[in-house]
Amino acid sequence: MHGNRAVKTDATVADVAELLAKFKGRSATIGIVGLGYVGIPLALTAAKAGFKVVGFDIDAPRVDQINRGESFIKHIPSALISDAVKAGKFTATADFARLGEPDAILICVPTPLTKHREPDLSYVENTARAIAPRLRKGQLVVLESTTYPGTTDEVIRPIFEGTGLKSGQDFFLAFSPEREDPGNPDFGTSTIPKVVGGDGEAALALADALYGQLIVKTVPVSSAATAEAVKLTENIFRAVNIALVNELKVVYAAMGIDVWEVIDAAKTKPFGFMPFYPGPGLGGHCIPIDPFYLTWKAREYDIATRFIELAGQINTRMPYYVVNKLAEAVDKSGKAFTGSKILMLGIAYKKNVDDMRESPSLKLIELIENRGAHVDYFDPYIPVIPMTREHADLAGRKSVALDAKTLATYDAVLIATDHDNVDYKLVVDNSKVVVDTRNACARAGIPEGRVIKA
Repeated sequence: MHGNRAVKTDATVADVAELLAKFKGRSATIGIVGLGYVGIPLALTAAKAGFKVVGFDIDAPRVDQINRGESFIKHIPSALISDAVKAGKFTATADFARLGEPDAILICVPTPLTKHREPDLSYVENTARAIAPRLRKGQLVVLESTTYPGTTDEVIRPIFEGTGLKSGQDFFLAFSPEREDPGNPDFGTSTIPKVVGGDGEAALALADALYGQLIVKTVPVSSAATAEAVKLTENIFRAVNIALVNELKVVYAAMGIDVWEVIDAAKTKPFGFMPFYPGPGLGGHCIPIDPFYLTWKAREYDIATRFIELAGQINTRMPYYVVNKLAEAVDKSGKAFTGSKILMLGIAYKKNVDDMRESPSLKLIELIENRGAHVDYFDPYIPVIPMTREHADLAGRKSVALDAKTLATYDAVLIATDHDNVDYKLVVDNSKVVVDTRNACARAGIPEGRVIKA
């Protein structure tokens, strides 16, 4: 564990030593704002470490569900929440007047894009404004939401200092990017090193000490802006490399070459190559969004991020490529695409999770139905499509059964998410046309030639 950094501070009002002792002694109360895919694992990690945790969320039914000990996230068992609640270590509330209670407040709210692909910091700003009237001397506030470099210093600090309190003297402000990977069986919140950057040495030392009790290793950096840049760099790296293999997929398909076979062979090289895989489009709360936070901020410095923007263009076009391949396959089967019935396998953005944030499946449904076909879907983890900002018209659509009789009623099946608990042989044996965007059928041992890859 980290958290033993020497502290040099000019703070005279807040007792930094006392707060450090609370963190290291695990006697502090931790407040977490935003009880979603990041906030819940973080809350459970802090509770398990012995801290008292108060979770804040504007969703009252979710708050009630948590306080009943029930999970709403597939890969987080209800028992984990129930045990923490029963032990008196974790409670949830929609009463933001209680924000004065915690010694540290960790902000884990969404940072989406607007329709014009510009940063939407409304959740962060509203949270900061909710904290400000309750902000008290001696509190540490840490932003975990992914954002552009400068947000902590330029957006949050002025809101807090508008109260008359001073950062680094009365309260302490830091940034530590979340690194959650929902459903990853190998890494969880406590086992992924945590980058921390603070507004001054005292804030850095305090954030380092707190996370040092929760995480296997902390990685202190020189500033909050640097920590913000670290998170963007991680996800831009992934977005660019996914764009590369998506482009290669299109090129190699035109040549009659299977890109998945190419990648699997290339990754046998023990150095100089890291495998990334193509797909129907980007999904999740990070990769489709984060690069645009940097491109937006770079314009302030008259810098064009051409490489990043090109990757974004390639990835954004993938759903269109998939739908064209699907339409071509249906047409070749002798059925007009307009008026056809399509079954989509998978609404989640990645396999084996119930997370559909920014899922490319929603865009695929929109594009297919705009061309006159109808789409039903099957997803074992998402029985009903919830309300989303960009695809509100799909809310309430329900998953259909997946059996031989049902499959036979569709003109084509589109595999958009490769959940492991799907019987792909059943799908191929009973479908007129199968278009696979994830190479799921090949991994299931289904012979080449029976499936169209896209």
